[in-house]
Amino acid sequence: MRFNFITLFPNLIENYFSDSILKRAIDNDLIEIQFFNPRDYTNNRYKKVDDALIAGGAGMLMAIEPIEKSIKAIKDIDKNSKIIFLTPVAKKFNQKDAIRLANEESITFVCGRYEGFDERLIEIYADEVFSIGDYILTGGELGALVMCDAISRNIPNVLGNQDSLKEESFENSLLEAPNFTKPNIYKENSVISEFLKGNHSKIASIKLKLSLYKTKFFRPDIYIKAKADYEK
Repeated sequence: MRFNFITLFPNLIENYFSDSILKRAIDNDLIEIQFFNPRDYTNNRYKKVDDALIAGGAGMLMAIEPIEKSIKAIKDIDKNSKIIFLTPVAKKFNQKDAIRLANEESITFVCGRYEGFDERLIEIYADEVFSIGDYILTGGELGALVMCDAISRNIPNVLGNQDSLKEESFENSLLEAPNFTKPNIYKENSVISEFLKGNHSKIASIKLKLSLYKTKFFRPDIYIKAKADYEK
């Protein structure tokens, strides 16, 4: 999988890939990353990439031409890359999207700054548009990193043990059940006794109930549908 990032600040993203799982994925040729800076595609001497909003308003907007040229530069070498714009004005990215997008051969994240993009760029070039939550960030780089990380770990062999994906939160529409490690008793708090007995069917049943309880408490918005699915 190839990930392209269109960003004014490549250093904000690049360091994230210098350690841990994603570094190993790069070293093993499972993923590849490349950066395209819109400042490299400007025609003005000051490398200016923003302009005033038409019809007025606070702040500046990213200029059309540097973004457009960045996208075209990617398409020249990676014509099938899926173009994704990061913006608060979009559907919320979720685990199902991460799993689906892990099947792509190439993804390009277009990271906004200032007040975002000229809407015509999105209409003409975006294959999909995502937000990572109902809040505003100073730029799209964090959102692109979140999506890239979530997608990458669903690519075969990126994780050391693919089975670890099976019981994660949102894989079955529920939050993941609580997990424990040694010692069995920590500050007078004991691990659930059934977890120590090796009865896997009973452990699975307990974990499902705990997942439902946890989802009901922390995410009532998804609990009702999840409960209905498990009662069918």
